[in-house]
Amino acid sequence: MADSRPTPAASPTARAGIALGALGRSLGGPAFEAITAPPIARAGAALATHAARLWGRVLGGEERREGELHVITGLPQWAFGRGGTTVGATYLTRASDSPDVLEHEDVHRQQWERYGLWFIPMYFAAGAEGTKNRFEIEAGLEKGGYLPKDGSARRERRRSTGSEAVRAGERR
Repeated sequence: MADSRPTPAASPTARAGIALGALGRSLGGPAFEAITAPPIARAGAALATHAARLWGRVLGGEERREGELHVITGLPQWAFGRGGTTVGATYLTRASDSPDVLEHEDVHRQQWERYGLWFIPMYFAAGAEGTKNRFEIEAGLEKGGYLPKDGSARRERRRSTGSEAVRAGERR
C-alpha cells in the first residue's frame, strides 16, 4: 500500500519555507546581507538553540556538549526529522550520534550561525531531497548518511547509466 502521508514539499511549513526562500533570493544584494548580517544571524541562531535545547529537555533527552554543538539523545522519533535535526547549535536525535554524523551536524550549526533564522526557509527552498539539497551537500552527504561511505552509490549509478545507454543503443 502506498504511503499516503504528504510529502515535505506539500506541507504548509515547507510551502512557506519555499516561498520565503524565493523571496530571500529575489531580495539579494543589500537586503539579503542585512537580514543575514552576523549580529542578526547569531541572535537568530542563539534563539533557535535555546528553543531546541528546551524542546529536548521537555522530552526527557540527555544533553551533552561536543565542541560547539549541543547534542540531545534519547528523544522520541517524532521529535525530529530523519535520523536527527540540528536547530541552531542543538542536534536532536534518538541515537544517531556517531563522530561522522556529529561532524555533519556541526556544519549545519555553522550554517545556522551564518544565516540565523533565515536558514529555515532557505533549507526548505533548497528541497526535500537530501542528495540535492545544497546545505546537505555542503555538510557532507556520506557523513550525514545520505550516501554509503564507500561511494558505492556513485559507482552503482554510473554502472546503471552505462547499461541503460547500451540497452538504448541496442533498440535503435
